[in-house]
Amino acid sequence: MRRRAFLASLLASASLPAASWADAGSPAYLAAAREGDGTYALFGLDAACQDIFRIPLPARGHAACAHPAAPEAVAFARRPGTFALVIDCATGQTRHHLQAPEGRHFYGHGVFAREGRILVTTENDIASGEGRLGLWDRQAGYSRIGEIASGGIGPHDILALPGDLLAVANGGIRTHPDHGRDKLNIPTMRPTLTYMDLSGEVLEQVTLDPALHKASIRHLAWRDGLLAFAMQWQGPLPDPAPLLGLHRRGSAPLLCAAPEGEHLAMQGYAGSVAISAGRIGITSPRGGRLHLFDHGGSFRTSLHRADICGLAAGADGLLATDGRGGILAAGERFAPLAHAARNWDNHLVRIV
Repeated sequence: MRRRAFLASLLASASLPAASWADAGSPAYLAAAREGDGTYALFGLDAACQDIFRIPLPARGHAACAHPAAPEAVAFARRPGTFALVIDCATGQTRHHLQAPEGRHFYGHGVFAREGRILVTTENDIASGEGRLGLWDRQAGYSRIGEIASGGIGPHDILALPGDLLAVANGGIRTHPDHGRDKLNIPTMRPTLTYMDLSGEVLEQVTLDPALHKASIRHLAWRDGLLAFAMQWQGPLPDPAPLLGLHRRGSAPLLCAAPEGEHLAMQGYAGSVAISAGRIGITSPRGGRLHLFDHGGSFRTSLHRADICGLAAGADGLLATDGRGGILAAGERFAPLAHAARNWDNHLVRIV
């Protein structure tokens, strides 16, 4: 009887539905922030950008990645950092505390691949300066199962594309924890946009003209086969080096230009990029600008907002966050959606 009861309980538990984002209140976005008392937290926001949950972080966060089905998020330390927290967003509990292996540090971003079974993290091999992608098995309690080369130096943002492909923004900048956020190889940096699979095979790689080798490729967005990449210029300012590029597999990159005065106002820095159905946007917290382009790369307009950085696609366009607690819809002009007594950090992450 005990054996039959045990088997029945196993069958019953197997038939229970898996937890989903609905169990966490159906958030639409994730964003890290510093609160008024100096503490840090990860927030889940609904489609109207109102708070659904708040989960404390031990230090300043950078970006988070969301599991495609389960209500789990991985919050990354600001680079160069060594911690990443796997958070159950339905309960608010930290399920796993990931530590970068000895000789590695995280670069602030990650992504789930293979339908959420594998977490991929962008990392630095400190001794060589070469980029690495760490591989973590969710089904084995996020144990580390290996790593692959990222295809360049300084991998920052990473996307999972259809067909179990990865797109990696190798910014080209070498760092070392002993030197904090100092950039150690500016004269010789070589950024790349790399398409690869989880075996480590590089399927396609995009490099820029040698004159633009100081244009660090930092952040990525993708929609319907179009990949947008945001750049940060590491040379002297002012300089007209592009801050936005567009790419489709098998073609040359298209570099996008804004009017000279607006471009120079960005101060060589694009902090986030996103694609909506009709527009592509890049933000500059240094310049207090959001630049909007169409899908063909033509400049459309500039919106001004102090310390604006986070950017994500919304239901009807783009949404942006700023360092003063604002969340705004970005169309032909800004429309305030919400405001809180906190400082939003760099990224607004859409939960697909």
